[in-house]
Order: sequence, then structure tokens, then C-alpha cells
Amino acid sequence: MSKIASLSRILDDETEDSDLVMVDGADALAAEEEDDEKDRQRETEREHARQRAGFCVECEDQPASLLCKTCADAFCEVCFHSQHRKGSRKQHLSTPIPHDDGKNELKKPRAVNRTGAGASVRIPLNPDKKSANNSNALLNASASSTNAAALLSSLKNAAEVDSDDEDGEEEEEDDAEMLDEDEAPAKKSKPSKGLDLSLTGTDVANNVAGGKVKVGDWYIDRAKYIPVRLTLSERKYLRLLEAALNVSEYTDKIDILSYANKTRRQVAQIQELCAIISGLVLASDYKTGQNLFKERNFEDNAEFFRDIFELGRRHKIMNPEKMRNVYGKLIYILQDSQIPEVKDMLSFSLVSPIKTVYHVLQAGGALDVLEDDLIVAATKEILSTREGGGSRMQIKNEIKAKERAIEVLGQRYATKEISADGIKQCLYSIGDNHAFLRTNRDPCDKMIGYLKDNFKPDKGEGAFSLAIHAGREGARLSHDHKKQYNYALQSLTLWREILHDMFMLWMLSEGDLLSDENMYRLRDTGQGLNRMQAAPKASRLMHTILHRAQQKVGYWVGSSVIHMGDTNVPNALMFIDKYTQIYRILLPIVRCLEAIDELSENNGGIRRYFDSEFKGPENLKMLILSDFFRHAFDGSGADNFFSAGSCIDGRLTSAWNWCSTIEKKNYFPVFLLSGFVGFDGEGFSS
Repeated sequence: MSKIASLSRILDDETEDSDLVMVDGADALAAEEEDDEKDRQRETEREHARQRAGFCVECEDQPASLLCKTCADAFCEVCFHSQHRKGSRKQHLSTPIPHDDGKNELKKPRAVNRTGAGASVRIPLNPDKKSANNSNALLNASASSTNAAALLSSLKNAAEVDSDDEDGEEEEEDDAEMLDEDEAPAKKSKPSKGLDLSLTGTDVANNVAGGKVKVGDWYIDRAKYIPVRLTLSERKYLRLLEAALNVSEYTDKIDILSYANKTRRQVAQIQELCAIISGLVLASDYKTGQNLFKERNFEDNAEFFRDIFELGRRHKIMNPEKMRNVYGKLIYILQDSQIPEVKDMLSFSLVSPIKTVYHVLQAGGALDVLEDDLIVAATKEILSTREGGGSRMQIKNEIKAKERAIEVLGQRYATKEISADGIKQCLYSIGDNHAFLRTNRDPCDKMIGYLKDNFKPDKGEGAFSLAIHAGREGARLSHDHKKQYNYALQSLTLWREILHDMFMLWMLSEGDLLSDENMYRLRDTGQGLNRMQAAPKASRLMHTILHRAQQKVGYWVGSSVIHMGDTNVPNALMFIDKYTQIYRILLPIVRCLEAIDELSENNGGIRRYFDSEFKGPENLKMLILSDFFRHAFDGSGADNFFSAGSCIDGRLTSAWNWCSTIEKKNYFPVFLLSGFVGFDGEGFSS
């Protein structure tokens, strides 16, 4: 008797040709229902298998670390706190899931795989004993600025030792220490006492200094999101790109309501921009332009255009204050080029991955440079005397020591695939990351310090109380002194954590914006037509950052809603642009506070002005700080009452509103005396 074969069974190839007969009516319906039931059972089994494998039941892509005592489901830490514990599940408690790895550790130390995921390779745990000893000596020498001369001397000795090691005597020792990845013993790194990562801008610095993790662990993780600094030739093309974007009217012709075919308009505008770039290249370098565009075919030069647009994106990430007028236009052009219909008509893609330090070193086979202890001295940021550095002679010696460290690392790890100059470029890029963190993130640390040092949560009486009341002086929240203290503290802590991971957040935001599977919709958000687009990658990282900030402050005041992909924050570009403005708000305030004592000591007239108007410099500082902590976090600044409040983005909106009223403050002349010209980040005199 022949079996009845339904359409789903035929498509799933579960039958043989001899078993197939055509059916209809009730028999076919019953067969379909039977197949649907089997599919549901398979899906249930897969879900249970995933859960048994240790994945979070909510996101299904992160290892589960917490078990809900009420539901008996496994979650990752972020999903449990931000997704599961809501509404009626708010009182659910969790217990950590033990990891069966022999010692109940979350992660085993392992050797780093240089060739890719899943490959078993043999790598030396200590490829160069003499170099390692030299690196330790260098770290000890770099413990403080007073030892800069000793560091320079050690660097010279290290270079001489490296040049003498070319006889091949250490190759046998290296081969003897080669181990498979699975055979690598778990060693606990104990860096030298002189190891100082205070300028590297990392929360892991304390763990590194305490010997809990290795120096290379932090640098490897961080380097994956640090863009490579532009070379001189790339900067020439960057200027051409900016010039072409400045004259382009792309968004004016695309993001409008029109009955004309939008795909054709997009393709025409993209081709016009490529033509402008081609003409500028030809005008600036005739031979190069002639070789590139002699056939006048955009498809043949797709790689050239991808590189041009990639270096523009890379430059913007490293320098948020640059390309303020054209970066949004660049992203929207690349966003449209990812639409399948547009990509088919163009016949090539304009999007390529950002070139990062990690991927450049990985392609050159020089990832070991990130694990060399000497990298701390090679990427250290040298501060001026005014910024907290040493004397002029000490700074000069530190610069020489740093440059020599870079030379040693470049020569030591250069390969056929990457030259010494390429390694130096990567080291300079890591140093740029440290400078970015000091400029953007450190003002948050300083404001947190001002708040903790000058205000106590249990003492808020008098003129410097932080208490606010809805309806008074523009405030839309009502907090007593203690609640407002904690509200300001947690907001600054959150900003600090966001800026700490800004490069990672930026790259994930670009990944959401330029995804060919995540299309946008042109919508009227109440502030004109905007491209509304979901941002799942950036949103997930933001929830992780929020959870980390909540753990630091202990508890949370106000809402924890993150607006992204809605009428308040239409897309990831708007989101990332909001948080690049934080240092523009905080840096002028910090500079003003730091300048008050200097102005008072160096000018008798200004001293008398401070005494007569503000009862002295210290009272003036408290006046500025108390006003900022009150009204920069009072829920104001939105167009209507319902859009204002204590959500994550509302805190930044309130700070913007405070900045817009700075001219009305009685202490505004003090800002002018300190060199303040505005919160836009341009023209500030240092």
C-alpha cells in the first residue's frame, strides 16, 4: 500500500519516488497537520538542546550564566536583568550556573590561536627569553617619569641584544617550548611592579597590575576595535572625499517625498559622487587618475571606492570632532548602496570592513607584539607639565624612550607580510586610543570626583543642596538631595562607561546602519523626515553597558529605557552622535573649574571680583557645581512633558538644555575668563 506524501514531506525529501501518490481533501489535511506537529516537536527538541548546551533562552547566542529560580530557565546576565525581570517577573531571583571545567572557573587560560578559529597550532609560550627579560627590565625602568633615562638605556641594550640573536642559537630552545594549544599550561602572569596602565584607559588595569590577567589579554581585546591611523597618502584621499561630500546634495534629493523612482535617483546620485571623486583624483594626481579611470568604468574601480569610503569612516571614529558636516551624508550614501535593488544596478558594493589594529597585525602575522610587555612603554601617552606630566627634561626623556620602544618592537616583530613601519603605525594607533579616552572619558571621571568630594548624599542643607522640584526653574523631576546626588552620579557613571567602549559601540552602530538585511523606513518623527531603523547590535551592547553602570552605583534612580530605532532616536547614527557630545559639555566645565584658582592667584582684580560677587574662589566652584548637578539632570529640555524625564537619553537632553542657558547664569563671565567660547568644541583656547 502506497504512503500518502504531503507537500512538506516532498520538499523535505523524506519520501522515495515509489512511495508518492497524490492526495487531496481530508487525508491531505491530516497529513499536513501531522507534519506540522512533527516540526513543532523538532523545534522544541532543538530549543531544549540549545538550553542544555548552555545558551541563553532569550537571545540564544550568549552562554547562560544565571538560572532563574522561579522559571528554571537559563539566561545570560544581560538578558536576565534587562529582559526577564520585568512586570510580574520583577521579583524573580537567580543563582549562578556552575561551569564544569574542573575548577569551576568561568574561563580557562589558553594560548592564543594565531591562524583562526578551531585551528590547532603550535606556538611558543616564551619565544625569546632574552627579549622577555629585556621587556621586564624596560617595564621596571618605565615605572615613573624619573626613570625615563634608565628606560632609554635599557632600550638601547635591548636593541643590541636583538641584533646579536640572529645566529639561530635560540631556535632549538623555541622548538623545545612549542606546545599545542590544548597542552598549554595555565600560567598566571605576574607583571613587573613598574607596570603602570593608568594612561591606557581600561578598567582591567587593576587586574593586570594585580597579576590576574596578562598585558596582552587587554591589548588583544581592545585592538579589535581600534582603527588604524591614516597614512600620509590616505590623508590626501581623505581631503578629496570631504571635498566631494561637501558639494554633494545627496540627502536633499533622496530623503524627500517624491513620486519619481527612488532607486534610480539613489543610483544616479551615487554614480555622480563617484564621478566627482574620480575627477578630483585625476586633477590632483594625473597619472594615478589616468590609470584608474581610463576605461571610465565604476565596476573596475570598486575596490578603490571602497577604500576611499572606508578611510573616511575610520578617520571619523578616531576623531569625532572631524567631518561633522559630511559624515552623516557619507553613512546615508553607504546605507543606500546596501539596498539590494541599488546594489544590483551599481553592480558593486561600496562598503568594506573597518581596518583595525588587530586585523592588520593578524594579517601580517605579528599579533605577538600585543603580548610584549614593552608595548606599555611604546603606547604610553606623554603628558605636558600643565596636564600633569613631569618637567621639560623628564618629558623629553620619556619621548625618546617611547620612540625607542616603538623602534625595538617594529624591528622585533616585522615579517614579510608587515613591515616595521606597519607595526609602528599600529602602535601609534593604540596611543591615539589612549589620547581619545583621556580627552573624552576623563572629564566624566573628574566630574564624578567633584561630586563625591564636595557633596555628601546625607548632607544637603543650605544654598548648595541638590534638591529639585518639578515646575521650579524649569525642572520636570522632583528629587530630594540624596536622590538627586545618586541620579547625577549614576548618569555620569553611565556616560563614563559609554565613552570607555565608544569605539566598539561605534563599529557596532555602523554594522547596524550598513547591514544589507536591516533596511530603514523614511518616517516623520516630529522633527522632519528621518530614517528609522532598528539597531540590534548597538542596543545589546548598550544594555550591557547600562547593566555594568548599574552594578557600579548599586541601584538605579529613574527609568532605564534606551531609545533606539524609535521617534526619539530614529537610528544608530543619531544615537552615536548624541554621545560624542558628552565631552563637549563636560570639558569646558572642567577647564573652567581648574582655571579659577590660577585666575585668582595671578590677577588681583579678578580675585576681588571673585570675593565680592561669589564670596571667594571655593564658593564660586561650589556654585557652578551645584547648579550643574541640579539643572543638568532635572528632566528638562524636551518639546513636551511626556518626552522629558529620567530615561537614558533624557539625561543627556537635560544637560544640553543646561548648556543652552549658560549665558543667563551669573557666573558666565567666569567661563569667559577661562577661555570658554561655546560648547560646540571649536575655538576653545587652551
